[in-house]
Amino acid sequence: MKELKLMKGNEALAEAAIRSGCDAYFGYPITPQSEVLEYLSLEAEKRTGMTVLQAESEVASINMVYGAAGTGKRAMTSSSSPGISLMQEGISYIACAELPCLIANVMRGGPGLGTIQPSQGDYFQAVKGGGHGDYRMIVLAPSTVQEMVDFVRLGFDLAFKWRNPVMILADGALGQMMEKVELFEQQPRKTNIEPWATVGKPKDRERNFITSLHIQPDKMENINLHLQKKYNEITKEEIRFASSGCEDAEIILTGFGLVARICQKAAQLARAKGIKVGVFRPKTLFPFPYAEIEKLASNPKLKGILDVEMNAGQMVEDVRLAVNGKTRVEFHGRMGGIVPSPEEVLAKIEEKFVGELV
Repeated sequence: MKELKLMKGNEALAEAAIRSGCDAYFGYPITPQSEVLEYLSLEAEKRTGMTVLQAESEVASINMVYGAAGTGKRAMTSSSSPGISLMQEGISYIACAELPCLIANVMRGGPGLGTIQPSQGDYFQAVKGGGHGDYRMIVLAPSTVQEMVDFVRLGFDLAFKWRNPVMILADGALGQMMEKVELFEQQPRKTNIEPWATVGKPKDRERNFITSLHIQPDKMENINLHLQKKYNEITKEEIRFASSGCEDAEIILTGFGLVARICQKAAQLARAKGIKVGVFRPKTLFPFPYAEIEKLASNPKLKGILDVEMNAGQMVEDVRLAVNGKTRVEFHGRMGGIVPSPEEVLAKIEEKFVGELV
């Protein structure tokens, strides 16, 4: 039976991990996501037998995930921006080895140790591949605490469907805010043995080997070609987005995560003043909905797009690639942990497009 609860974002994510049948969590505390580890350490093992371990570092955490994922079990970790940076080498290994796992990044302001306040400054790192090599993660961007819950189950499903790491990219405000959520029923933990998993020397098949080390260049190129083919298939099948008011819009706001909610309110304020504003929100940052944005940009009624983010301008580069010169793209960003207000976004619409709105 589904259950309604008032929950903080981090705790809702942790509860969803338990209910998704997660087998193992390895992590290290860092604000603003420490409640994930705290909640799991109190709840998970006694309810499902799930392994929960505070590792000695983020580097250790991701390598423990690597090992657990290699056995075919549901493994995950979570951290915040500087901690995710420390995990990049391990994530690259996992991607090359084609192992499913879930990684949650509850972003804080940077660069450096920065601030514990919310940010969206890790978009490039998540979407373009923060580690070395030509790998990609599937990246889900929740905008509500409910999506923090839903994207955990979806993330595990996608990870195993594609044998690929999946990242939930949220920000510190979503991790800390409380909202009503509908929790799904408890799912069983995995009992089947994946054909690719390392589980010793079974009697009925050959032993599996999992590695990301391939010395011969022709073999390494073939592995890369296989990975690129998989990423192309993911791009065709897994794009997710939401839009509202874009059909008759003079201006379209683009934003991901929490900022998309701010854009929704700004659009309401704009329409109350007679300015037709729509909102487009990518739910998947990889794969990115290029074709959908290009289609919107082709509308002759559209005066332009204003991309809003809590960074210096990262997703806006993908928006401009999608638009491909078909309409004007402006940017508004806040940094250092400052969250833009709807009124601020409305003022930016009027400032950037003054004289064009009739």
